[in-house]
Amino acid sequence: MLYFAPWKIVVILVTCLLGILFAVPNLFTREQLATLPGWMPAQQVNLGLDLRGGAYLLLEVDLEGVQRERLESLVESVRSELQAGRIRYTGLGVVGNAVQVRIRDAAQFDTAREALNKIPQPLSAGFLGGSGGKDVQIEAGPDGLFTLSFAEQGLKERADAAISESIEIVRRRIDELGVTEPSIQRQGADRIIVQLPGVGDPGRIEEILGTTAKMTFRMVDTSPEAIAGRTPPGSMLLTSDTERGADGKPRTFVVRKKIEVDGDELENAQAALNQQTGQWVVNFRFNSAGGRKFANVTKENVGKPFAIVLDNKVISAPVIREPILGGSGQISGNFNVQTANDLALLLRAGALPAPLNVVERRAIGPDLGADSIRAGWIASVIGFALVVVFVFAAYGLFGLFANIALVLNLVLLVGLLSLLQATLTLPGIAGIVLTMGMAVDANVLIFERIREEQRLGRGVIGSIDAGFKRAMSTILDSNLTTILTAIVLFSFGTGPVRGFAVTLMLGIAISMFTAIWVCRLMLAEWVRRRRPRQLYV
Repeated sequence: MLYFAPWKIVVILVTCLLGILFAVPNLFTREQLATLPGWMPAQQVNLGLDLRGGAYLLLEVDLEGVQRERLESLVESVRSELQAGRIRYTGLGVVGNAVQVRIRDAAQFDTAREALNKIPQPLSAGFLGGSGGKDVQIEAGPDGLFTLSFAEQGLKERADAAISESIEIVRRRIDELGVTEPSIQRQGADRIIVQLPGVGDPGRIEEILGTTAKMTFRMVDTSPEAIAGRTPPGSMLLTSDTERGADGKPRTFVVRKKIEVDGDELENAQAALNQQTGQWVVNFRFNSAGGRKFANVTKENVGKPFAIVLDNKVISAPVIREPILGGSGQISGNFNVQTANDLALLLRAGALPAPLNVVERRAIGPDLGADSIRAGWIASVIGFALVVVFVFAAYGLFGLFANIALVLNLVLLVGLLSLLQATLTLPGIAGIVLTMGMAVDANVLIFERIREEQRLGRGVIGSIDAGFKRAMSTILDSNLTTILTAIVLFSFGTGPVRGFAVTLMLGIAISMFTAIWVCRLMLAEWVRRRRPRQLYV
């Protein structure tokens, strides 16, 4: 046990040197890091929200909004199918959580049923994890009344998909803002926690995340009925926040419900300054499929107004002067530099599948984080000092070796956190403090076992060898149990609990390396050089 192959010594020394090298950047400020040699790592441990300050948002996904949108879309599908089959109907609309329509002519009941049966589509199946059933259920009632509702499995799958998609889009929007180390996590059935360390303006973040940014391109209804001020079936009345009438009030537009081109087919969007008008605009470009649709729509509707709609508000409604074949266009309005950039950001990140409501918002100042760091630092120093004094007093020279391993343990832990770019929170500091106490557990078990072997009359090398061998099973059992507990905390916990679990897992793993390998190497070298005849443990 006291013999080390040369390659083992090299592995131990290289590991320790790399750990020290990755821990060193944490001794410098970010400005000082720029002056260090290029070959040195520059990663530092990222401080969490409770240490650095920043913004905390608890968002709730409006799943009812998803349901409403799907029902409205189903209404349009029913209207299209019945009109295509020349089937006379009345009372088409949303009633509760279903769509109802009454067929006027009893002779067309069977034809209507066949037309409506074309609407349901299979749910995501196979590798997508769906059930493979029908998304829409149709019930025929008396007097030609048809009721269409969504299957429960379909509702559940759509809700889960909306949550997952919302998290991904929130993450993309945060990344576009350039926030480093954000924490975005799902909580419960329909909530999302967003933690943004170092962000000083949570109001703007709330505005960016709370905007659905669902952009659609629709035709303005120019029928005589719409011009007369009425809203025909298949159209809707929308207002504009950017265009105003002669009376100074926001203009209203009657636009078709049919979406000609969806904003999901946008490929890029950038804010720019229009050199001719001096106003800020947003230039956008469609992908190939969207570009073809956009070209076809502008070809077929030259001379007609075309509405650009964002979150059910008309941004602009320009008249199509000529076909636009390049797949790109421009959005103009009363933009300033920030609103233009924010709109471009939202379009690049994509639209949310459902509105997000802010349930809770907190701004955490850096002073509170500084107090937490100071308190954590004091607790760490006191805990470290008590452990060092106790171990040295109890085990003398062997205790000194254990203390050196403990210092190295902390350095390696900081270096590994820096390498992984992990986020350190206040519970994470608690995990480090706990690790310091547990890091010497292995050494205590080994040293006590060495004492027992000495009492049994074994020599120096035999006592050390037996101490390490017979304490190994106990060390592995206790540490693996703790690591398993930390894995459970990480798997089922959120935010601070996971931060505690991460530092605890890493600390325990590193303590096993320092206690079993590093400390044993120091003991082996000491025995080889000093050749003691008796151990004073």
